[in-house]
Amino acid sequence: MIFWWLIPVVVFLSFVLTAGLRRYALVRSIIDIPNSRSSHSVPTPRGGGVAIVLAFLLTLPFLGWAQVVLPSALIAIGGSGALIAVIGFMDDHGHIAARWRLLGHFSAASWALFWLGGLPEVILFGMAFDLGWVGSILAAFYLVWMLNLYNFMDGIDGLASVEAICACLGVCLIYWLSGFGALVWLPLLLAMAVVGFLCWNFPPAKIFMGDAGSGFLGVTLGMISIQAASESFQLLWAWLILLGVFIVDATFTLIRRLMRGDKVYEAHRSHAYQFASRRFGKHLPVTLAVVAINLFWLLPIAACVLLLGLDGACGLVVAYVPLFALALKFNAGVLETTDAPRIDQADDFL
Repeated sequence: MIFWWLIPVVVFLSFVLTAGLRRYALVRSIIDIPNSRSSHSVPTPRGGGVAIVLAFLLTLPFLGWAQVVLPSALIAIGGSGALIAVIGFMDDHGHIAARWRLLGHFSAASWALFWLGGLPEVILFGMAFDLGWVGSILAAFYLVWMLNLYNFMDGIDGLASVEAICACLGVCLIYWLSGFGALVWLPLLLAMAVVGFLCWNFPPAKIFMGDAGSGFLGVTLGMISIQAASESFQLLWAWLILLGVFIVDATFTLIRRLMRGDKVYEAHRSHAYQFASRRFGKHLPVTLAVVAINLFWLLPIAACVLLLGLDGACGLVVAYVPLFALALKFNAGVLETTDAPRIDQADDFL
């Protein structure tokens, strides 16, 4: 039994939940107040990403009932995703020390990898490598980095939302064309949950995603990519290519900040997308540019990996080279000036 009706239901549920969460944030004064590290200048409610979490997690029992997703994958994604969302929700409402957040992140990653069976055999430049327990450690760091980089990249209106939608729908197309259609349900329904939220988050945003939503999206995308790798490691290469904008910007920025001796867990405005939004004076051009890069550059390369036999690692290099050039062009990781202007993100938060 296939639950196609879940698609519009998930969009509607996410939309309604976001509206309720916005009202809740306003009543409880859960407001993102602009400061020197902000990319916006208007106080805006935050925490709307909980709608994505709830709308998506509520679909998992139906997918299990329909037997379109293995129970082990549902347990992995449901358990780890819920834990990350709870940690993010608590951090949105107060503050959790970085060391405790990191402990929770690695606990969630370990839970997911236990149920997913760890990292499968790695295919690199045509050669197969069984990394064993080392692979599981690398996969845990991959999941933790994915959830944190998604948090880092959730800094301007609509950016984290459109990245998730583009990656998920892009990989659904690749799954279908390459004979892995049975895998489409998780990324498809995750994309639909984000669509409902994006109606409120598209520039100018009426509510922000918050750590609960961004962390959940990052770790869930990471888990779905590892799940796909168990069917074909080329699918993991496709995921890494499709998520290239976030991976390159966040990683390049982190490396530069580490080399400068910055406290990397502190908020900042030195990502390439943040410099770009200040240069253009608006968030919308940057968000739309990311959509264009995903659709017209990264998606075709990812499709070539599965459909034309392009080596996944070679495809990744080809895809990432222009992204690194853009990161350099827009000063990713460069120490930002304290007098850089902030950009209005919302017309009115009431």
